[in-house]
Amino acid sequence: MSQRDPHTPKSHGAAPKGNAAAPSSTAQIEIADQAVLVALCGPRNEHLRTLEGETGVAIGQRGNQVHLQGDAEDVAFVERVIAELCQSIREGNEVHPNDVARAVRLLRDHPDMKLRDVFHDVVLVSARHRVIAPKGIAQKKYIEAIRENDIVFGIGPAGTGKTYLAMAMAVSYLTQRRVKRIILTRPAVEAGEKLGFLPGDLAEKVNPYLRPLYDAMHDMMDMDKAQALIQRGGIEVAPLAFMRGRTRNESFVIRAEAPNTTAEQMKMFLTRLGYDSTAVITGDTTQVDLPDNRRSGLGDAIQLLAGVEGISFCNFTDVDVVRHPLVAKIVRAYDNRDAAQRRARELREASRSPSQED
Repeated sequence: MSQRDPHTPKSHGAAPKGNAAAPSSTAQIEIADQAVLVALCGPRNEHLRTLEGETGVAIGQRGNQVHLQGDAEDVAFVERVIAELCQSIREGNEVHPNDVARAVRLLRDHPDMKLRDVFHDVVLVSARHRVIAPKGIAQKKYIEAIRENDIVFGIGPAGTGKTYLAMAMAVSYLTQRRVKRIILTRPAVEAGEKLGFLPGDLAEKVNPYLRPLYDAMHDMMDMDKAQALIQRGGIEVAPLAFMRGRTRNESFVIRAEAPNTTAEQMKMFLTRLGYDSTAVITGDTTQVDLPDNRRSGLGDAIQLLAGVEGISFCNFTDVDVVRHPLVAKIVRAYDNRDAAQRRARELREASRSPSQED
């Protein structure tokens, strides 16, 4: 047997002969490090069950060995997934069932990539020592776009990490002194309900609308440090209306809920960008709560600014959802319904006769 890296899982496989139409294969992967084995398998072998469901390969575990059985090509693929997950675990990364599913899809769709190329692109290590890094190829491209462009639009459904990763990049830039302040802003538009009068000063009135940004920030920074930065102006929270007339130099600006910005507000926001600044605009084009059917500034910007150098548009889909697995299914169901309604509407319009239009 050839020499192996002692940390590399050992694989012993054999493909039975005589079944050319549907070749079957078995393999045994030996994992010497007990801590790596436990993290790979997960509680009650939950990670192995996820891997089994994603690939169709029968997977079992006995002692320090993981046993595989299935189509020869699928078994070889699972061996690769396990080897890369083990490497990720040895390098200090936690693995959850969703991470296993994402790893399978990433390696299947991009066989030339390695998990470390995506999952180990560390954006920030939080105050709680949690590593924040991309969880898929769309997030990886999003992070790269923010690093390479002054204005980035993150467009897609809820749960894809658009605003969370933007906040992580902002905190990273601030701690590296690449910017002097973080500015968080979003429009004060209710999602289909009227909240009425909100008591308190400006910060207290705006706070309910900016709660998701606050939550992300406190997940990444010590709360006392975050509050001190807010008091010193290192982190500024402002409603969109208060951005008029200001040029933001050396700032990282996050504009959340962009679909609820009018075209005029979007123009005002984008033209306030100053030197050495980065702006990230996030939102879902299907979630527009503007009154009187007003045109969304996000859709307007997508049409007007596509192809402008220095501006990048990053699109996410339900495949990129990193919340509870049901969220992706919910997003997909709504998207399918909306697409069917659009097709039906287009068919009705196309079938209208000239006499009906007069």
